[in-house]
Amino acid sequence: MIIKKPTLEKLSPSFGSSILVRQHVEKVDKNNAFWHFHPEIELVYVNKGQGKTHIGNHLSYFNNSQLILIGANLPHNGFTDRLTAIGTETIVQFKSDFLGTEFIGVPEMVNVSSLFDRAKKGIKFGIETKQKIGPKIEKLLERDGLKRVLKFLEILDYLATTSDYTILNADGIALETNPQDSDKINIIYKYVNANFQEHITLDEISDKVSMTVPAFCRYFKKTTGKTFTQLVNEYRVVHATKLLNESQMSIADICFECGFNNFSHFNKQFNEVTGKSASNYRKEIKLIIQ
Repeated sequence: MIIKKPTLEKLSPSFGSSILVRQHVEKVDKNNAFWHFHPEIELVYVNKGQGKTHIGNHLSYFNNSQLILIGANLPHNGFTDRLTAIGTETIVQFKSDFLGTEFIGVPEMVNVSSLFDRAKKGIKFGIETKQKIGPKIEKLLERDGLKRVLKFLEILDYLATTSDYTILNADGIALETNPQDSDKINIIYKYVNANFQEHITLDEISDKVSMTVPAFCRYFKKTTGKTFTQLVNEYRVVHATKLLNESQMSIADICFECGFNNFSHFNKQFNEVTGKSASNYRKEIKLIIQ
């Protein structure tokens, strides 16, 4: 398997601009999503689509829309598995000091500065904020120069003062690592993403990054804050939520389809990751749809 290694993504705003705004309207190939980070803060708004949200230690599945703020150097995957016919994904990327190092320190920016600090753990905004701010983010594409900056500051001011949000990572895992380390993390996550439905041994994954098993276990726990087994189980549970949402498969069949070989172990892991049983998760989905 060929592993892409551009995990430290280098971004360039358009000429004469301090913020990068781009929009995807085409169908997104989830196989092209890769585990990466960059010093820029990233604001992502998906208006109609679905996919996995994988930011730091957080994994979840969304269906319809989402508004997320990702802090500097916080590792994340691409988001949308699929956009609907009228779906778009709009991304704004910028440095925390995009208006100069002194500007972020002025008293009027204290709330925005706190927002950037919270974003190091990843922030997901609620429905009310999505509805109000999502269209404003999309309209940034129609503006340039100072008008774009002023409208963007209005967006940041709203996000900085709303209480309609959830922190995605209690501990956060922003990477201040060298490129070699980030390459290892990329290889590990890509391999798990492709093989989580099968049994992955520690020998197998350690060999992928040319480490001994003890060295790999220490490295992985230090870098991500969890064990490798926890990561694999989280991937399996995230896939299970997708199947519970989109398929008519029985919960027992979903258990084995996701790589678990023991139903009680599946139930235990599902509860630990989501805070509810698989059967209750499916019931809640049906209520939402109705």
